[in-house]
Amino acid sequence: MTKGPGHSVDFKPIKLLLLDVDGVLTEGHVVYDDNGAQIKAFQVKDGLGIRMLMDFGIHVGIITGRQSLALGHRCKDLGISLLHQGIKDKGTALHEILDKTGICAMETAYVGDDLPDLAVMKRVGFPIAVADACKEVLSCAWFITTARGGRGAVREISEAILKAKGLWPRVVGRFEL
Repeated sequence: MTKGPGHSVDFKPIKLLLLDVDGVLTEGHVVYDDNGAQIKAFQVKDGLGIRMLMDFGIHVGIITGRQSLALGHRCKDLGISLLHQGIKDKGTALHEILDKTGICAMETAYVGDDLPDLAVMKRVGFPIAVADACKEVLSCAWFITTARGGRGAVREISEAILKAKGLWPRVVGRFEL
């Protein structure tokens, strides 16, 4: 993970990680089958990163402009209940999530890749961009992942948060049993 412009960020205060989907949790491709259903490919390592965060008390949520049954299935599989799909105004969705969780914006990270993400990125304490984000999102981000969207960027962020909180040895210890 590389630093964004001129910022030194300590991930310890993060209590909530919010994610865009297309271009962050996926590579950004939208595939339709012959019946018009969307097909999405998710990185398994990102999913494990999300589960590790949630297992250690960090909330994870989704704010996306698109609506997808595939995403609903993925969130159910991972245990993500903070799912906001088909959102035109991501800033409003952010406020709804903050109200529901009681977590403040300064304790929230948001990962984006394109222009619709700017409204949330400018309101949270930890704006993060994936490596292949558009230049406007990259310039807004405090941190830029080395991984591209859909290629382990969320796992990279998850590990960084857990390490900053001193939880990484406990996470690894769970798998060494």
